[in-house]
Amino acid sequence: MQNPDDDGALAQRAVAGDVEAFEVLVTRHQRVLFKVALRMLGDPADASDATQAAFVKAFQNLRSFDPRFRFFSWMYRILLNECLNARRGRRRHEQEEAAFELAGNGTPLDALERSERRQRVQKALLALTDEYRQVIVLRHFADLSYDDIAATLEIPAKVVKSRLYSARQRLAEMLLGEMS
Repeated sequence: MQNPDDDGALAQRAVAGDVEAFEVLVTRHQRVLFKVALRMLGDPADASDATQAAFVKAFQNLRSFDPRFRFFSWMYRILLNECLNARRGRRRHEQEEAAFELAGNGTPLDALERSERRQRVQKALLALTDEYRQVIVLRHFADLSYDDIAATLEIPAKVVKSRLYSARQRLAEMLLGEMS
């Protein structure tokens, strides 16, 4: 992650009218926030929409950002609300996962197995409670440290560790139960 102080300075410059400063923040955080949204929603198009909407809301409400705190944490909360709204607003139906890997990585059977494995993991992630899904996504897909997750979710680090342990156990039960 980038220096949170640097993000705060960029946010201050953006509030003062420096649009390029906000563009730097978007470029810096867009990829990891998209990954978070993808794991929260399970659909690339929905994740892209939620990420874009979160950045629009962040830009509109940038004056409310307190530079004493981490910009990523503030953005994460906005994104989380967008993801929750998207989940509430869409109908429940099975969605096929988009193929992100280029052809040529192994045999077609290998590609099919990887795709099925990703779908099983995604389905299990979506079956977790929001509390559990958030810590899994932030740790394993956004690569945040325990302390960064704690700051982002505004909970103690030991609660992060406890939730992460429980979430991993639940995921393992679901994935292993699916195989039997």
